[in-house]
Amino acid sequence: MPELPEVEVVRRGLHPRVAGRTVLAVKVRERRLRWPVPADLSDRLVGRRVLGIDRRGKYLLLDFGEGWLIVHLGMSGNFRFFEGAPVAARHDHVDIITDAGVLRYTDPRRFGAMLWHDRLDGPLQAHPLLASLGVEPFSAAFDGASLYRASRGRRVSAKQFLLAGRDVVGVGNIYASESLFRAGIRPTARAERLSRARCDRLARTIRETLSEAIERGGSSLRDFVGSSGESGYFQLDCRVYGRAGDPCRDCGTAIRSIRQQQRATYFCPVCQPR
Repeated sequence: MPELPEVEVVRRGLHPRVAGRTVLAVKVRERRLRWPVPADLSDRLVGRRVLGIDRRGKYLLLDFGEGWLIVHLGMSGNFRFFEGAPVAARHDHVDIITDAGVLRYTDPRRFGAMLWHDRLDGPLQAHPLLASLGVEPFSAAFDGASLYRASRGRRVSAKQFLLAGRDVVGVGNIYASESLFRAGIRPTARAERLSRARCDRLARTIRETLSEAIERGGSSLRDFVGSSGESGYFQLDCRVYGRAGDPCRDCGTAIRSIRQQQRATYFCPVCQPR
């Protein structure tokens, strides 16, 4: 699943290509995504300018002035820009045709979403998909102190605490394992037992890990490509994720893998002692 870095890579790639451009037409070939694509999407978008593209967690937010188009890439989706779009393939579900080119949404599993939120319906942050999201990891509101406060009384593991998304948003499976490794915290450590010093370290490594992933174009483990079709390369730099049995790049100990909530977790038993 595309995580925060991948979505941010897409946002950065699309913004200079479509900001200020006018929508000329919308072609919806398949409405049956995770939630149905609005039947009136063409009426909403045609003739309007894209004022900009923002991101909230793993959601792309296209600002059209009178409302926002909310896009989620689901498990396998991508949102690409073409100056001259190729003939649509089986999983190319939506084309947004602008005066500069075509924004094409592709999603083989159809777990993604493309929804409209009108300004008359209230502020964007009140939308049900966005209202419960935690603080952005690159915002001034996120630091060790906020992480420490949020973790008090939380009896779940440190990794589950990060993946929940209610206190800090966008730290998905890959980047939780990598951030915890850099902070020297075992993924199974109970969140409520993390000291303030360890929370300071974890907040810092979360930012560092996500920043490096964005600079490397994200992680392309399965289907992810950026807005121009390029793959990401952060997976080549992973210290623990996907490296079970391989030697730790810091101490040489074999990386271990366990399952937490049906998801693979990777850690070094020496560099992450507790």
